[in-house]
Amino acid sequence: MTEPAPMRRPALSVLDLVPVGDGATPAAALAGSVDLARLAERLGYRRLWVAEHHNMPGIASSSPAVLIAHLAASTQTIRVGAGGVMLPNHASLVVAEQFGMLEALHPGRIDLGIGRAPGTDPVTAAALRRSPSLAADEFPEQLRDLFLFFEGAHPQITAVPGRGYRPAMWMLGSSDFSARVAGALGLPFSFAHHFAPHHTIAALDIYRETFRPSSELERPYTMIGVPVVCAETDERARWLSGSSALSFVRLRQGRPTQLPTPEEAAEYVFTPMERDIVRRWTAPLIRGEPDHVRTELRALAERTGADELMITTMIHGPADRLRSYALLAETWNLLSASPGVPDAA
Repeated sequence: MTEPAPMRRPALSVLDLVPVGDGATPAAALAGSVDLARLAERLGYRRLWVAEHHNMPGIASSSPAVLIAHLAASTQTIRVGAGGVMLPNHASLVVAEQFGMLEALHPGRIDLGIGRAPGTDPVTAAALRRSPSLAADEFPEQLRDLFLFFEGAHPQITAVPGRGYRPAMWMLGSSDFSARVAGALGLPFSFAHHFAPHHTIAALDIYRETFRPSSELERPYTMIGVPVVCAETDERARWLSGSSALSFVRLRQGRPTQLPTPEEAAEYVFTPMERDIVRRWTAPLIRGEPDHVRTELRALAERTGADELMITTMIHGPADRLRSYALLAETWNLLSASPGVPDAA
């Protein structure tokens, strides 16, 4: 097993799923995403990513490229990107044109995280143009074409913009497949610890073992997604986190809804099977008052050797969600932290 790099305080970043709370609208959720991006920039978070999801009433981030353009135009310095674009849902040329345009408009601030999963259910995946089974088989070819378009090396097609405007690229994953791809290509690697925590260390080890230095990255660079709910007290953090627990139960039962209120979650009587779903879902969740959250995040960083922690916070009320990120930034002493992040990442 490859030894992780010596411990240093990791940079913190934000993964915004753009939650749509019960009683709210997608438009309100998107406005809240702008508020979060501006706050994250002021507080010293390294980057903010949005993820591609479809057919989920409680998540409004279905079109990352469009939202990234708005968030980047609404901020000044924070890196903004996709965590990620699910490549099987798209033509590689379209992705190269979209993110080449974003990089041309906001040079040095755009991240493109590439994922292999569809980010949705099979029926919706088919409606997104591709057969899910074929899409998985075509992923290596799609990825190759994407690089060719950014490099201007495709024999027949020029992506404009795209050629010469390649954003910082990442591989995303929740298994060892993407870890090996990221290592072979010399790309930074972001692992979905927030929903695959039992595979985190193994995947990061594989990435570090297979890493080959590239023109953009001399040594392995890892980031993991971490679900966090930070509040003034442990009790309030537990109460706020009930919304995402109930939401996940409904998703697993095939009836996704908008994000429930914490009051509804507190009143809901979970069956034994549902309680087991909640236990699995909350296994990677770090919640509590600021000192507790800081301690748990430091321990996680030490166990994994992650260079960066990407915090995702699913809370019903926008004010409470912003407060969670603010409390975390304060307890992490984020504004005085030296992120130690390579420019290419």
